[in-house]
Amino acid sequence: MIGQMVMVGFRGLELSADNPVVRDISEARIGGIIVFSRDCTLNSTVRNIAGPDQLARLTSDLQSHAEIPLFIAVDQEGGIIKRLTGEMGFPETPSAAELGNSGDLKAAYKAGCVTGRTLKSVGINMDFAPVVDVNRNAANPVVAALQRSFSDDPRIVASFAESFINGLHSGGILSSLKHFPGHGSSHGDSHLGFTDVTDSWDKSELYPFSKLIDDGKPDMVMTAHIFNSKWDREYPATLSRKVINGLLRRKLGFDGIVITDDMQMQAISGEFGFKEGIYRAVKAGADILLFGNNLIHEPGLGVKAAATLKQLVREGRLTKHRIKLSYERIMRVKQRMAVSAD
Repeated sequence: MIGQMVMVGFRGLELSADNPVVRDISEARIGGIIVFSRDCTLNSTVRNIAGPDQLARLTSDLQSHAEIPLFIAVDQEGGIIKRLTGEMGFPETPSAAELGNSGDLKAAYKAGCVTGRTLKSVGINMDFAPVVDVNRNAANPVVAALQRSFSDDPRIVASFAESFINGLHSGGILSSLKHFPGHGSSHGDSHLGFTDVTDSWDKSELYPFSKLIDDGKPDMVMTAHIFNSKWDREYPATLSRKVINGLLRRKLGFDGIVITDDMQMQAISGEFGFKEGIYRAVKAGADILLFGNNLIHEPGLGVKAAATLKQLVREGRLTKHRIKLSYERIMRVKQRMAVSAD
């Protein structure tokens, strides 16, 4: 059950028997893998993706080591944010900003369909998309500057995101709304450190999440590592029970999978450390802990994360019941995924 709560990245265009991720999957029973096209630590374009045939072999090899089918995820938003590129032989799609500016919901659906078919063809079953952050700050370095938001109008964001998700679902691909409760107004980058949105965040940023949840669209929701003292005086959203359990689960009524943004981003790892970050995220209500293993590379990170969760249960800081809740949410989606694959 603990292993299913961990998703990690790894190095390798192919899977040799001594690749540490094999142990992560077969021994720690981790439930998810994220693939990247670039290795940040090595500043290299060699990571996991070189082309369609290679990627299909890699994902098939990864699945062959898993008793429970893996979530294999990628950030394929369109525009600038893509891991499967035209140069590698994959079809490309417009950015969220381009789609929103076009006013054409059919184009958003088509982008979702193209993305869904592409991912399905190479054995990826989950897209960390769409971004439903509202474009409230034109100078935002991680949203506006990268054309990741559909619009500065929450209703337009919700309708375009819904069309994109419908497209993904037509190809059997799981979606993930990000970044809850809204990263669009931030002035900072949580990859680099503490990001405070207390004075810039607006409740209108919740609308796309609320609307899509009401419509039963998201397969999972990804949390943001942003801090707002009006939500929680101590912890950023990813580590806040008030945000995940209170705002997302109780107020918005979401009972699906909550996944963290990368736990190695400085807003979490730099402020709280490895074990405390894991404890706080699960205590807050997160179901899957994402470790990109790319901002910092650590072989065997899946084994380490699962062992840390186990230790927290042994110490009595997390209960078996709490682990079981996450496991059941994850397995509901995996069972649905298996049915749609048939």
